[in-house]
Amino acid sequence: MAAEKRPASNAFGSSQLVVKRQKSNIDLSDGRAVTVSNSNASGGALIHATYGQCDNLGVLTGHKGAVLDLQWSRDSRVLFSSSADMTVASWDLESGLRIRRHEGHEEVINCLDVSKRGEEILVSGSDDGYICIWDPRQKRSIDDMETGFPITAVALAEAGNELYSGGIDNDIKVWDMRKQSVIYTLSGHTDTVTSLQPSPDTQALLSYSHDGTARTWDIRPFAPVDRQIKSYVGAPPGLEKNLVRASWNSKGDRIAAGSGDGTAVVWEAQSAKLLYKLPGHRGTVNDVRFAPGNEHVSK
Repeated sequence: MAAEKRPASNAFGSSQLVVKRQKSNIDLSDGRAVTVSNSNASGGALIHATYGQCDNLGVLTGHKGAVLDLQWSRDSRVLFSSSADMTVASWDLESGLRIRRHEGHEEVINCLDVSKRGEEILVSGSDDGYICIWDPRQKRSIDDMETGFPITAVALAEAGNELYSGGIDNDIKVWDMRKQSVIYTLSGHTDTVTSLQPSPDTQALLSYSHDGTARTWDIRPFAPVDRQIKSYVGAPPGLEKNLVRASWNSKGDRIAAGSGDGTAVVWEAQSAKLLYKLPGHRGTVNDVRFAPGNEHVSK
């Protein structure tokens, strides 16, 4: 699995051991917990309650490099992580222990997603130019797809029949998961694509790129040839060129993205009007998420 390498952060590295946290009586499946991944070499992830004093419910350590992406399992009892140490990991949130260390990539793993329907599978994208497919019950990947370029963003369609990928070639590829081949390509970004997320109604795809724009794309089966819907400006990537992520709110009428200028940026989806630039951070905001059911933003 060899491909042209994407420049990596000097912070990648360092080693820590897996530790068991004290058992908590907090129900992590009620949607009131948030995970925070590190962007340095400590190789851990934090779990915080999003009510009361926002207590730290646990620290999951064990990766030997920076944690670059996190995804919840469907029942919210397992957390999946991808890391610069070239592994995917699954974590039991009741005990705080690592369930399994998933191996198969040969370079930094930048991104991760979980299927929404059918059998639960994971997909991951790496600097090795491969997209790996995982059964969480197995240590090794069950399949992989070669792309030729480092992959920095992946997202599965709601139905699980299509996969969206982005990388340093600036294009978004739409894959048929059954045939494992590219159906069509979304072109328009002029730099690395770092974030992909389908809309809540499954009709559009949101992307963010190091070109400093977020964009929406029509992903309906019989859409026009030119599938770009809107372009959103106001969230520069910054000199660090981190893997900045973007997201929809639950209604699909607003989108948000991190930014290299230390702000979280919120737009109206339909008009592309910039609504808010939320300050407070002293460095790049890597990810922004809307709280389920309301307009609060977590960054």
